[in-house]
Amino acid sequence: MYKMKKYLPLHLVIISFVLLSAPVIKAEEKPQIVLRSSYRDLIALQVQYISNIFIVNKHNYGFYGYSTINNSYENKSVSGDSVVIDHATGLVWHQSGSDEEMDWPKAKQWVKDLNDNGYAGYSDWRLPTVEEAISLLEPNINPSGLYVDPVFDAKQTGIWTGDENDSAGFMDGAWSVRFTGGYGGGNACWVYDNAGNRVRPVRSVNKIQ
Repeated sequence: MYKMKKYLPLHLVIISFVLLSAPVIKAEEKPQIVLRSSYRDLIALQVQYISNIFIVNKHNYGFYGYSTINNSYENKSVSGDSVVIDHATGLVWHQSGSDEEMDWPKAKQWVKDLNDNGYAGYSDWRLPTVEEAISLLEPNINPSGLYVDPVFDAKQTGIWTGDENDSAGFMDGAWSVRFTGGYGGGNACWVYDNAGNRVRPVRSVNKIQ
């Protein structure tokens, strides 16, 4: 007696093919860490609860500590200008930044001038957020005496962020990150009013080339 062959429905065949042909993600291939890129008003408590940081000591004005992100830096020349790509976060950093210290309003103007000149061929440089700036903090000191990867210029001992402090009159100002040694041998995230810091701009990219 003739037996009819049983065939899987077409939609099941298509689904099975898709599942079998899907790329295998290797265990060591981790997705990029996405950090906040828009500015906010932050009190010290909010900064102390940011992800991807290890805090050595807390203070009313911030903390001493370092980033737990496993950065993957690449120093690259783009249009004759030096940048540092962090493949772990998808951020592109100015390799050095401003030579001089300045207050926060002048820091924002410095970045505007950088964009007008098209550094590395781009005009979307900006001050980093607190999360982005903290991602540079290293647990160990480098040969230049700073808690930052030596791929960066050593002149920028502290950099401004674009985030402000919102503590009802206490320590009003903008947030900054310091790479010099602090309490317990750590580094720091501080609030500054009109004190001077340097500038290390950053830009976000969707695809790193």
